[in-house]
Amino acid sequence: MMNRSMTLMMAATVSGMLGFYLLFSTVPLYAAAGGAGGFGAGLATGAMMLSTVLLELAVPWLLARYGYRAALALGLVLLGVPALVLPLSSALPVVLAVSLLRGGGLGILVVTGTALTAELVPAERRGEGLGVYGVAVGIPSVMGLPLGLWAAGALGFTPVFLVAALVPLAGLVAVPMLPALKARPQASSSSEHVSGLARPILIFASVTVATGVLVTFLPLAVSPSLASVALLVQSICTPAARWWAGRFGDRHGSARLLLPGLALGAAGMALQVWPGGVIAGMVLFGIGFGLLQNATLAVMFERGAVGRVSALWNLAYDAGMGVGAVGFGFLVGATGYGLGFVLVALVMVAALPLVHRVSSTPTVISSPSL
Repeated sequence: MMNRSMTLMMAATVSGMLGFYLLFSTVPLYAAAGGAGGFGAGLATGAMMLSTVLLELAVPWLLARYGYRAALALGLVLLGVPALVLPLSSALPVVLAVSLLRGGGLGILVVTGTALTAELVPAERRGEGLGVYGVAVGIPSVMGLPLGLWAAGALGFTPVFLVAALVPLAGLVAVPMLPALKARPQASSSSEHVSGLARPILIFASVTVATGVLVTFLPLAVSPSLASVALLVQSICTPAARWWAGRFGDRHGSARLLLPGLALGAAGMALQVWPGGVIAGMVLFGIGFGLLQNATLAVMFERGAVGRVSALWNLAYDAGMGVGAVGFGFLVGATGYGLGFVLVALVMVAALPLVHRVSSTPTVISSPSL
């Protein structure tokens, strides 16, 4: 499974993701320090995620028109080059322009990497391949987020910006050695095909909404130190569960993991109402999230062309987190954190009826479309 092309693709993708996560929290801090305050910091993150979602929708066309190598190279360039502008000015318009470009690079990179993994891995081991890829792209978040913030405080912003620009650009070395593949758009638009993709997307979106809530509001609901430990535990459990889910899914079917993934995620979310259950709850939530990451993606790849599936899945990931954070912000004033967390858990419970429909939906496409 870990052939030369797969190894090169993962090296390029991990380099891009590391460059992204080094600045994920550092750029908002830079904007605030430059005089934009909390509003400017939030606007920088919002601009980046907006362009991420918009570009994700365009990637299937990009893959079909120009191929995987060109798309991967463009994503790495957009993540790297704009960061070189940041040392020149901390003015909010400059920061927002850089954030928009880098967000577009992220959208291209995550969709292309997921789709290319499905192309390069043998069909009978696709679930495990997606699990290994998930573990690999999870490492930059664990390393890059704390490292970027620490380095900005200890060394200053400029060295962090330069390293975060050069790391993605270094990944360009691997791109020419990848196979020259192009994706073929999926022609089917029947209601059966659309529902075959929509149901796993809704299941996955229910847990990404909860993820956006936890990442944004758990530090406010409990002590920051407890939240940092809880989020670290979740970030470790999720890729481990994603890898295991791939191995299990290849042997027994990925659809079997949808029910336990939702149940564990909902239980973990509900435990956040009790301070003594925060860590245990994040273990359960992290495992459920990892199971659903792999299972929903594998099920969707059985039913659609890789470019479209990767775009829709990543869109559900990023948009769900954004909707969860923004929506809970409006909700929490009326409900408080405890009841709010319970309501989010109920959103996942509400997705349970979709599990049976996914399991009973026939496969439309069983192999990647080149």
